Amino acid sequence: MHDLIIALDLVGVFVFAVSGALAGVRKSMDLFGVAVLAMMPAIGGGTLRDLTLDQPVFWVENNWPIWAALAAAFSSFFFARFIESRLRFLTWADAVGLSLFCVTGAEKALQVSGSVLIAVIMGVVTGVAGGIIRDVICNEIPIVMRSGEIYATAAFIGAGAFCLLVLTGVPETVAVWAAMAGAFLARAGGIMRGWSLPTAK
Repeated sequence: MHDLIIALDLVGVFVFAVSGALAGVRKSMDLFGVAVLAMMPAIGGGTLRDLTLDQPVFWVENNWPIWAALAAAFSSFFFARFIESRLRFLTWADAVGLSLFCVTGAEKALQVSGSVLIAVIMGVVTGVAGGIIRDVICNEIPIVMRSGEIYATAAFIGAGAFCLLVLTGVPETVAVWAAMAGAFLARAGGIMRGWSLPTAK
């Protein structure tokens, strides 16, 4: 199970780094700017989670996430022109990263704290914090703050579903995949079907 979480974390880092790099490409940043912006969603949420939980920061303890993020940044910089719609690809890359990170963040927090509440909160933080940093640097309203967007809600669904499934005795591997699927479907519904929470009148 530990190996699965590490693998999913690396995939999440790569995919979120792609979303950051493509945002940099859309803003016509140079290679260094694209690489820096790729790092923000890739490691920002996990860094905040680890500091909050008083744990070793994951990319300091193991450098593979940095290399994965840099690989995503360089690939996106040089091959972005082959992606027909960068904005559309960015949106879906972000959705995949969100689904992965909210569950791996909740899993780590549950292991460290033993608290379902803390695990859900840290799952949401891991999933959305890096994207907020990316959007602020790009001088855009963060997705999580935009009305009509299922974003943090999707992270909450993923983190909450993982904790609920684990507490009811579902094998952890099954819980991870099911929770990620739930988070992704919720985000996909927001993207494709316009699902949203009620807004204040």
